[in-house]
Order: sequence, then C-alpha cells, then structure tokens
Amino acid sequence: MIIKHSSFITSAVKPPQYPETSFPEIAFAGRSNVGKSTLINTVINRKRLVKTSSTPGRTQLINFFEINKSFIFVDLPGYGYARVPVAVKKLWGPMVETYLSTRALLKGVVLIMDIRRIPGAEELQMARFLNYLNIPIIFIITKADKLSKTKQAKQHKAIAETLMVKKSDLIIFSAKSRLGKEAVLKTVEKLII
Repeated sequence: MIIKHSSFITSAVKPPQYPETSFPEIAFAGRSNVGKSTLINTVINRKRLVKTSSTPGRTQLINFFEINKSFIFVDLPGYGYARVPVAVKKLWGPMVETYLSTRALLKGVVLIMDIRRIPGAEELQMARFLNYLNIPIIFIITKADKLSKTKQAKQHKAIAETLMVKKSDLIIFSAKSRLGKEAVLKTVEKLII
C-alpha cells in the first residue's frame, strides 16, 4: 500500500464528536512517549501531520486522520506516565475505553511498545481488553535503533513471551531507519479490506 493522501479530520472526547464517515478505522494505542505519533508520521510519509513531543502525555484527545480518502488512523492518548494533572489523566481511561468498545468502524488496534521495556500491566491489560472485544491487535515494538541487533533479538523474544504471542506476531519498528514500515502497512491493509 502506498500512502498518497493524509489529513487531520478532528479531535474528540466523546462519541458525538467522532467524525461521521463510513471509512474503516485503525487506532494506535500505547504508553505515553512510546512513539505513537512518530510511528504514524513515518507510516504516512509526513513529518509533522501528527504532533510529536519529547514530553509524555501530549496527546490528550482522540485524533482522527483521513488516509488515502479511504480509511482513518486514530491516535489515542497514551497511558502510564504523563506530565498532566491527575484529573485529566482520569478522563483518558473512560474516553479510550468508550471509543474502543463502541466504535463499529474500528477494524484493529496497533498496540505500540518500546523495545527497551518488557510490557507492563498497562500493555497486558490493553491486550486483554482488546481480545475481550474481539478487536484484532497489531503488536509493534518501536525504537529498535536504540539497541544492538543482539539486544533487539533478546528483547523481541522476552516481549513475545510476556505477551504470550509468537515472535512473528511482533513487528520491530524504527522511525529512524524505517525498519518495519512496510510490514505495518501490509498488516493494516489486511484489516481494512
């Protein structure tokens, strides 16, 4: 799949604010500062369509992006550590949970994890929740360029074991080298057809 067009549609907090389209949607979820926005920008060949930040917790709304005038990428707020008020953080859980459990157009969730960390309670809880809802998961481990090939292989195996999935179910990704970009696009394409 080649991405030729991408544009921001809207930001939302609750269902009445979601865009009214019939396009299939793929959501991107992960811990704060795991590289969700960077991954989306890399996959769609845009430098700054999705705002990125070195400060965790910048994505505080559900952001919708139209891709190729035929499907939508949805950037969800990150969970875990974020420099935001506790009151704001408490809104994220229900906001994301409502989107995931009510959006009929949702065809899959890209669950993003940092290759340098073993998945924690939040990642395992998210995977269980998506499995419960029968929503397909695309597992991606980002920031591969931060580790040597040997350490990548070790972490790849450990992350797969923790998630109780096959190593082949995990896409290793690097925004810097674009490693895994084609694999992400191919997997997304299978879910939206």
